[in-house]
Amino acid sequence: MRPVSGRRFPQRTGLDFTGEAVALGPAATGPAVGDRIWGIMPRTSGFGAAEYVAVRPRQLGRIPKGLDVVEAAALPAGTTAITALRDKARLRPGERLLVRGAAGGVGHVAVQLGKAMGAHVTGLARADNLGPVHRLGADEAYDYRATDPADAGGYDVFLDTMGKDFEAHRRLPGPAGRMETIAFDVERPVGSLGYLLASAAHGRRRVRFFSGNPRTALFNDLAAHVADGAIRPVVDTVSPLEEIGAAHRALEAGGVRGKFVVRVD
Repeated sequence: MRPVSGRRFPQRTGLDFTGEAVALGPAATGPAVGDRIWGIMPRTSGFGAAEYVAVRPRQLGRIPKGLDVVEAAALPAGTTAITALRDKARLRPGERLLVRGAAGGVGHVAVQLGKAMGAHVTGLARADNLGPVHRLGADEAYDYRATDPADAGGYDVFLDTMGKDFEAHRRLPGPAGRMETIAFDVERPVGSLGYLLASAAHGRRRVRFFSGNPRTALFNDLAAHVADGAIRPVVDTVSPLEEIGAAHRALEAGGVRGKFVVRVD
């Protein structure tokens, strides 16, 4: 992971952020000082777990009314779900959508968005998260450790948020289906990324990988979905900044419902 994360320590973490605009650069347009804003830091130039961040105006939007900054902090990754289902997979009403990691940070938004787009939604999650996935609107939910999702039938769109075992999941969508992934296996990155490259070059059943880089228009789309009630945030845990190490260890243990939020007071 060094080419991505760099070699120097300490390593900083966090991409999604919410807060209040406190200053503007001389050429900045868009938000005003005092506006409540949300955004995603560029992966190469900064991290969000901090008291102050500097970000270009095109990489953020205004938090919609009715959300506090903690709730809002659980949602910027929802722009990834919008990109995956609307722009990449072009999900259509009546299609069958399978979401792997349906209780997680991107997955819990994808389940809600899929229903809002008129799809039949199936979620894969841990057994103790199946109830919450159903409450998000999923038509079906299965324990990924105990159930073969192929038993439920074919799927038109498969959104994978886990990035593992591509070979075993690639044929879940039908011949004309689309598989999108936002992750790769960090325990075997060379093999995992190599498979993605080979998949993109051969055959119709390719696995398409992308990493979200949202702009203001996409945050505005997310805000509109929140305003009309189609998407609501799910906050698993709120931790103070000084306990961010424990928060990361809890994330690594799995079983997350929605998002972990780190609060900077």
